Amino acid sequence: MEFEPEEVLEPVSPTGQMLKSSVLSFVILGVLESEVPIHISESRTLSQLEEVFLPINPRFSSLMVLDKNGQKKWKRVEVKLKDHVKVPIYPDKMSLEYYDESFSDYLSKIGMEQLPKNQPLWEIHMFKYPTSTAAGNIIFKLHHALGDGYSLMGALLSCLQRADNPSLPLTFPSRQSTLKMDGKGGRGIFKFVPRIFSGVINTMSDFGESILKSTVAKDEITPIRPTDDGAALQPLNITSMTFSLDHIKQIKCSLNVTINDVITGVVLLGTRLYMEAADYESRRAHSTAVVLLNTRSINGYKSVSEMVKPKAEMPWGNRFAFLHVALPKLTVPTESSDPLEFVLHTSNIIKKKRNSSGVHLTGAFLETIRKYKGSEAAAKYLYNTLNNSSIGVTNMIGPTEKMALENHPIGGLYFTVAGNPQSLTITMMSYMEKLRVVVGAKKGHIDSKGFKSCVEKAFEMIFNAALSPSSC
Repeated sequence: MEFEPEEVLEPVSPTGQMLKSSVLSFVILGVLESEVPIHISESRTLSQLEEVFLPINPRFSSLMVLDKNGQKKWKRVEVKLKDHVKVPIYPDKMSLEYYDESFSDYLSKIGMEQLPKNQPLWEIHMFKYPTSTAAGNIIFKLHHALGDGYSLMGALLSCLQRADNPSLPLTFPSRQSTLKMDGKGGRGIFKFVPRIFSGVINTMSDFGESILKSTVAKDEITPIRPTDDGAALQPLNITSMTFSLDHIKQIKCSLNVTINDVITGVVLLGTRLYMEAADYESRRAHSTAVVLLNTRSINGYKSVSEMVKPKAEMPWGNRFAFLHVALPKLTVPTESSDPLEFVLHTSNIIKKKRNSSGVHLTGAFLETIRKYKGSEAAAKYLYNTLNNSSIGVTNMIGPTEKMALENHPIGGLYFTVAGNPQSLTITMMSYMEKLRVVVGAKKGHIDSKGFKSCVEKAFEMIFNAALSPSSC
């Protein structure tokens, strides 16, 4: 398809420009675990991509190019679908252990590989061999510049159906908090005024902390942050674990916190257990996690047709912010400390930051950098924010019902992010009353299996400590 010079091109969003720059280039790997062997023919795959996937959003049929003024724009092109579908070949009739290792290596490999500049920024990989968790795996590799997790999950769900009844919509867990405000009579005003004052103080503190963490304040060198140089181009070891949402809800009810507080607390405790085992003195090291937040208030995903409407309530694009959560420092061995303190610590920090506009000020500051110094300078600022910390954490919600793709029931669903300068990235996703936690650890820096074991141990410690006769 030829384009005339005067053709009107769609501008790349400011965040999209930052996420595909000379210093940052994030890709999202979304994995669907099929319960049956993958038997989708090439012709059927290409047909579905053309009829279902490409129409979801024009960006799936566009290149990121520079216009005559040097501005990044989306340019529609003719898509050669065969170039976007990859099917790796391995020996047949090997052991599950062999295919597990091969699949892990394959994920690491495609996470490191840059997407070709001469075609739209996505690929689909079909790993047609059984692993210990699936009969086959379908991997969606999508550049983060196309959209954030909310947008891309909405696109993915447009290709999937409920396995039990395709005519019914998928449903999602409620994200409403169980914590209630005290508004009894006139006494509410006496709590309202201090809340405003504390909000101002928290805003100043959070904004100042964010500036420092993105410029001069770096986490200490530890077993989870072994270098100052960044690890964006190093291969990943990807491993995952599954927890019951029912068990997480028990902890949530017992401590009167949120599900996000619980699982973040588990990750922080597991991290300290790993650090302590690798280097005992690091139990008191200054380490922080950058938690990425979706700035949309959602109870479920909107259809893509709704997201791309002008002035949409839940628009397509990259709408996220970040906050820093410090790992609790320990004066005693981790196993001698109260494991619930990690959950309560997380809950208190997030409550404090919710009563603050620091996240919004940080976003405005980043936009000011982009406006006056350009997207490359803003990308460098974001790179430093991540590189100066130790862990990246992000989460998404998935449907409560089993899904199917082309009559392939999907038993598991998870995602990870590649291109992060941190050595350790944690992603979490709920699906069918389970929570999948994925550890992306840079090879040669972190023992991913050892880290996984520590997180599982941390969950057990917190769950046992939270159980009591008054538990839900």
